[in-house]
Amino acid sequence: MAQETLSFQAEVKQLLQLMIHSLYSNKEIFLRELISNASDAADKLRFEAIADPALFENDASLRIRVTYDKAARTITIDDNGIGMSRDEAIANLGTIAKSGTRDFFSKLSGDQQKDAQLIGQFGVGFYSGFIVADRITVESRRAGLAPSEGVRWVSAGDGEFGIETIDRAQRGTSITLHLREGEDELLNGWKIKSTIQKYSDHIALPIQMPKEEWDQEKSETVVRDEDETINQASALWARSKSEIEDAQYTQFYQHLSHDHDAPLAWTHNRVEGRSEYIQLLYLPAHAPFDLYDRNKHGGLKLYVRRVFIMDDAEQLLPGYLRFIRGVVDSSDLPLNVSREILQESRDVKTIRDGVTKRALSMLEELAENEKDKFATFWGAFGQVLKEGVGEDFANKDRIAKLLRFASTHGDTAEQTVSFADYVSRMKDNQTKIYYVTADSWLAARNSPHLEVFRKKGVEVLLLTDRVDEWALSYLTEFDGKPLASVARGDLDLGELSDEEKQAQEKVSGDLKPLVEKIQDALKDKAKEVRLTFRLTDSPSCLVADEGDMSGYLQRMLKAAGQALPEARPILEINPDHPLVKRLSADTPALEDWSHLLFDQALLAEGGVLEDPASYVRRTNALLLAGARG
Repeated sequence: MAQETLSFQAEVKQLLQLMIHSLYSNKEIFLRELISNASDAADKLRFEAIADPALFENDASLRIRVTYDKAARTITIDDNGIGMSRDEAIANLGTIAKSGTRDFFSKLSGDQQKDAQLIGQFGVGFYSGFIVADRITVESRRAGLAPSEGVRWVSAGDGEFGIETIDRAQRGTSITLHLREGEDELLNGWKIKSTIQKYSDHIALPIQMPKEEWDQEKSETVVRDEDETINQASALWARSKSEIEDAQYTQFYQHLSHDHDAPLAWTHNRVEGRSEYIQLLYLPAHAPFDLYDRNKHGGLKLYVRRVFIMDDAEQLLPGYLRFIRGVVDSSDLPLNVSREILQESRDVKTIRDGVTKRALSMLEELAENEKDKFATFWGAFGQVLKEGVGEDFANKDRIAKLLRFASTHGDTAEQTVSFADYVSRMKDNQTKIYYVTADSWLAARNSPHLEVFRKKGVEVLLLTDRVDEWALSYLTEFDGKPLASVARGDLDLGELSDEEKQAQEKVSGDLKPLVEKIQDALKDKAKEVRLTFRLTDSPSCLVADEGDMSGYLQRMLKAAGQALPEARPILEINPDHPLVKRLSADTPALEDWSHLLFDQALLAEGGVLEDPASYVRRTNALLLAGARG
């Protein structure tokens, strides 16, 4: 079939310009990416051959072979993996189907080293070949197709590619890079070998090169007619921990995750018993771009007796640990296991429980022994871990000990405390753990609800993550101490407020007529109006009745488009505030004053006025009346 010329997708053209012009100083990454793709092709063949062994075509020994030709100025990466059909070559090499393409460009920072590392993470590693090549030729045949159904793909990275059908006896893919001028340093066996060992030593199948030796008589390097394997070529997780160096663990993590940073921690162990498996789990140092994508289900790579089965096996991890990366290799699961079978398998439930416990142990060790690293983890994944309080009842107490919150004990949002820290600082007569929710740390810290707590020196947790209030609906106590919102129900500080109780009862009787008048004026806005002693500086605040949804949660759910039942707040007024002291049941314009107290309280907790124009009108009228008086 004659060669057909097609155009690249627009995003590919943009990407090629980046590869050619922006990432030039990090050119050795092309070898890492192309070898990683070849390894994936071998994994895919192993997986498909479980159902159809004929795909091996009497050649089950999978390998990657790298060669170079000084005269032709080419480097070739060859594999005998799954290969590509003509349609797959067009789809895989001419377009970027992933929706993450736009995210890839948005993540670019201008730092060449960091930008180069994003390539694999966003699945665009093939195009890194154009960093060093001004033309790339790909020849491939998909396993199971006839030799006459091979395909050749050629492009100079100029916006177009040619494709034609060829005869190809060998299944798999050969990628030949025609090097640019000035790239001859890559045409060196030692250079290629050292680069492969640096980036790809962990690849679990042989990476081979023609054997080179120094010929004393000729005083030159000669190439022998035999290949040598230049990497360890064994599954890293299957080796003994004593044989693996930290650098190898880090390289394997970077291969798995396409993350250029080292992991914060890892745990590697063999589990024996009713279900036998190996787990190698990593804790990343930063969040991936799609951590909060609801359509993205993170998970572990699943192997069965060293045979790759699937990526992102989310059944092996609970959702709140979706940031964990790693490998599980089972000795018990069938090779033809599917996602549907995983959901129903008792062995998988056992593995999931074991992985969960091991991951939590890794976090506990980090929190106990490496507090700086745990703080880094918390900044990246704390919101996700909080989901576990409501999702994992069996481990709720363990998760609760790992939670961190800002509090009035610290001076910045980054200074976080654990529940255990809080409990250790509780007042002698304090019986509850107090918290406040708000849209931001500043709003929480300045909440009028905290005034009496500051006066008495009682610490309050400042909750500002969207998941917080939902999570605490499942976590009602810690270490026997109930959790109490400072903005819910009638405030009861127990023995801490005994001295105020008698004074409160007297004032309540004296101001009863005023309270009733304000209640009548706000009958459509407030469920109840009452006096409070939780305020010291503000004239009023809003609280949710016990059992009602807080104002913060109502606003959050409304913003998400959810219909909510009507739940009016309670208005509490401060009898010691000068403004309230000047009011009485007979005050002129008391109705305007009542609405002003309510609206100010709503604004102070971050709420939105339903009728801002009326608020401005009332405020101006009262200011004018005060100016005349």
